[in-house]
Amino acid sequence: MRKLSFRTAAAAVAALAVLAPAATACSSKDSGSGGGGGDKAKVAFLMPDIASTRYEQYDAPLFKAKMKELCGGCEVLYQNANADAAKQQQQATSALAQGAKVIVIDPVDSAAAASIVRMAQSRKATVIAYDRPIPAAKADYYVSFDNEKLGQMIGQSLVDRLKESKAQGGLLQVNGSPTDAAAALIKKGVHSAVDPSGFKLLAEYDTPNWEPSKAQEWVSGQISKFHTQIAGVAAANDGTGGGSIAAFKAAGAKVPPVTGNDAELAAVQRVVSGDQYNTISKPIKIVAEAAAVAAYDFVQGKKPQGNATLFDTPSQLFVPTVVTQQNIKDVVKQGGALEPKQVCTGVYAQACTKLGIQ
Repeated sequence: MRKLSFRTAAAAVAALAVLAPAATACSSKDSGSGGGGGDKAKVAFLMPDIASTRYEQYDAPLFKAKMKELCGGCEVLYQNANADAAKQQQQATSALAQGAKVIVIDPVDSAAAASIVRMAQSRKATVIAYDRPIPAAKADYYVSFDNEKLGQMIGQSLVDRLKESKAQGGLLQVNGSPTDAAAALIKKGVHSAVDPSGFKLLAEYDTPNWEPSKAQEWVSGQISKFHTQIAGVAAANDGTGGGSIAAFKAAGAKVPPVTGNDAELAAVQRVVSGDQYNTISKPIKIVAEAAAVAAYDFVQGKKPQGNATLFDTPSQLFVPTVVTQQNIKDVVKQGGALEPKQVCTGVYAQACTKLGIQ
C-alpha cells in the first residue's frame, strides 16, 4: 500500500466522508494470520473516559450493534477506563485472559497504550487504535476522523467568524489532554489556522484528561488577566468549550465565539441558543461501524485495507463537518443522530423554530 502523509490523507478521504456507508465496507484481503474461527470470537472495546458522554451514549452501543449484525455469535467485552491509564491496562489484560482475539482501544494515554499493543500482539491478538492513535507502537489498524484536518477546521471557522464581525483582540486556545496523541494533532491543526490569522494568541492550555472543569478554571484565570481583550476561544472539544463558556458566564462577562467538537447534545443546544459558535459533527456511527468491520475482518484472519498510513499504521480516516447555526438544521433532523425532539426542549424550542429545525 502506498504511504500517504497525514496532511495529504485528508484529500484522499474527502469522498469517503460523503459516501460513509460504503466506506465502512472497505475491502480486505487474507493476511495469513490473526483469529480465524470468527463466528464465536471475543472482541474487546476499551474506551477512555466518561467525561465525554459520547462513549457510553454512542460509540459502545453502535459498535456492539454492528458486531452483532456481522457476527451474531461474537461477544463484545466493553470497558470504560474513566480516564485511568493503569485501569485501562488492567482491562486489556483481563480481556486477553478471557480470550479476546481483537482489542479495539481508544487510549487514555497514547504513550502508555504502547505496552497494551505489544502485550496483545505477543499473545497473537490484533489491536485497532480507535479515535486516538498510538504513535509509540505499531497497532494493526487505526480508525478515526482526520484529527489534524479537524483542528484546522475548528480554527479556521473561528477566524472567519471573527474577521466577518471585525472583532478586535486576541484568542485563547484550549487544547485537549497532553497524554492524547489525537489532541496533539487537533492542536497542530488549530495552530495552522490561528497562527497566520492576524489575531494574537493570548494564551493556550493543554487540558488534563479533557476535563471541562479544568478548562473552566484556566479560562477563568485568563478572563481575569485579559478582560475584554479576548475575542474568541478555540476549544478542542465540546467539553472544553462548555467549560470555557461557563467561565465567561460565571465572570459576568460577554461570551465571545467559542468552538467545540463532537456535536454532543448539550453542545448542539448551546449552538442553537447562540452560547457556542460551532461544533464538529463526526458521525460516530461511521467510525464505530468501520471499527467493527475491521475487527470482524481480523477475527476471520483477514487484513482490512485503509486509505492512509499514520504513525506507520494502516489507517482509515474520515473528514468531519463544521456545524454552526447556518447549517445546524442539516444535523438536527428526523432520523439523524440528534433529532429535534432531543434538542428542541424547553428553552431551546423557540431558537430551534427560528433556525428552521422541525
